[in-house]
Amino acid sequence: MFQRAWRASKTLPCERLILFVEKNMSAIPLTVRGAERLQAELHRLKTVERPAVINAIAEARAQGDLSENAEYDAARERQAFIEGRIAELDGTLSNAHLIDPAEVDADGRAVFGATVEIEEIESGDRVVYQIVGDIESDIRENRISVSSPVARAIIGKSEGDVVEVQAPSGLREYEILSVSYK
Repeated sequence: MFQRAWRASKTLPCERLILFVEKNMSAIPLTVRGAERLQAELHRLKTVERPAVINAIAEARAQGDLSENAEYDAARERQAFIEGRIAELDGTLSNAHLIDPAEVDADGRAVFGATVEIEEIESGDRVVYQIVGDIESDIRENRISVSSPVARAIIGKSEGDVVEVQAPSGLREYEILSVSYK
């Protein structure tokens, strides 16, 4: 508790969201686009997947003996997965704290929702990441979690800053080439 209070007094304005989430664990930070993707998935699960699995269960029941019916067991497992995912998405969206990166005014600093281009100093490799919430992160689409080591090192930094990241392969240095809010 003392550590959080100390950190709160030493933070930059752009880190307020992270501290808000740490203090209020029920709030889930999401970008507007991330929330839209989750809502689309929820809608698909409720209107397409759920009715399809109900029909599959009904068809499997019509085949008779349920004790030896693998199709029935598979359909019930699929139904449990779908219902669990629906409950997870409902909970996430009801506790979401939506942030529109286009409306963020962070004076050029990397914050939640920002798109950041970085270059690894040693290799010269460049990559562009958007810093997003844990649930919407996807490295294949260059969306990294705000709690990832790279994002935590970048948060609060500006264009031209050099950050160090402790990666599994060792310490790496990155230069921030640009920060934008899309």
